[in-house]
Amino acid sequence: MRLWTLPTLTQPIMTNMDKQRTSMRVLQSFFLLLVMAACNNHPPNSVVTKEQVKVDSVAVFVLKTDSVKKDLTLPGELQPNENAQIRAKVQGYIRKVNVDIGAKVSKGQVLAFIDAPEITSRVQEINAKVKGAQARYQSSKDYYERINTASKAEGVIAANELQRTRNQMMADEAEYRAAQYAAASNRQMGKYLTIVAPYSGIITKRNIDQGSYVGNSAEQPLFELEDNSILRLRVAVPEAYTGAELLGNSGDLTTRSFPDKKFKAKLVRKAGSINNASRSEIWEFEVPNPAPELKAGSYADVKLHMVRSRPALVVPTSAIVTTLEKKFVIRVVNNTTQWVDVRTGFNLGDKQEIFGDLQAEDTIVLKGNEELKPDTKIVSKPHQ
Repeated sequence: MRLWTLPTLTQPIMTNMDKQRTSMRVLQSFFLLLVMAACNNHPPNSVVTKEQVKVDSVAVFVLKTDSVKKDLTLPGELQPNENAQIRAKVQGYIRKVNVDIGAKVSKGQVLAFIDAPEITSRVQEINAKVKGAQARYQSSKDYYERINTASKAEGVIAANELQRTRNQMMADEAEYRAAQYAAASNRQMGKYLTIVAPYSGIITKRNIDQGSYVGNSAEQPLFELEDNSILRLRVAVPEAYTGAELLGNSGDLTTRSFPDKKFKAKLVRKAGSINNASRSEIWEFEVPNPAPELKAGSYADVKLHMVRSRPALVVPTSAIVTTLEKKFVIRVVNNTTQWVDVRTGFNLGDKQEIFGDLQAEDTIVLKGNEELKPDTKIVSKPHQ
């Protein structure tokens, strides 16, 4: 039997505060035992490893060279082979008009006559002066020849008389020559009264009627004459394509008036300079037009088959990254990325010609982007 004893006077009586402190110590000891037990559950040799770096796989392709061809359609305007504005060189009134617009004329054909009576009178006057000067020259020449013959006999003719007759003959000869030159000049002026075609072509404009006064420098031309047997086509070729070759040195031409028909345009000359405003070079083509079907002044589209003289590097357009500062592709060397600056050439639709510090057989990222920084480790995934 267990006996309960009463506390003696020497033992201190436990207060409520002491009881609370004792309870806190018991709880702390309990939690400490739980923590030690949890730590003892780990194997003695276990080690916490760091998280491994994740490496992405990226689609790539092998860079190759290819022959670069580009079909380019550019606008142009057909112009006549020759275009002359025919004006009057002398003042007068139109006496007769022989042609009208649309008339086909030959070289030297008379187009109109100008009536200028004063020019006709002047020509007649100078012709009469020529005849008078010729008569005087012939007379003095005959007299000098007789004097010269007589002077061969000693003492018959004085030396100064022979010299005088010779000088007179030379003066009359000079006057006669001057009259001839004046007559030729006036006869040429008389020829200007007849307006003739300088070459074969078609009359495209007529600005005169019978009785019109002509010859002023500020007036419109009498006629406009065009040679349309061959037409010129001038095309502004963008600067990016001026270094390429034109396949066959010709292009296919279509116009709005004949949309279903193609005409051959042959390249004959280049301007040799880039226009600063349009950044293009003028190429001139010749288009045979014997019928003639095509009209000068028509708008036309010419299809040019451009080709590089040697193979070039070609990549998918998705491989090129364009920023505000530059254009580049991402090359992969030993599974590490590199940014390579490039310049673009022909745009081939889904592909693009490029130039830069690249070589065939380089590995290039198929879909480049700025997020794929240089010196990034990747796993290359060849694109099929």
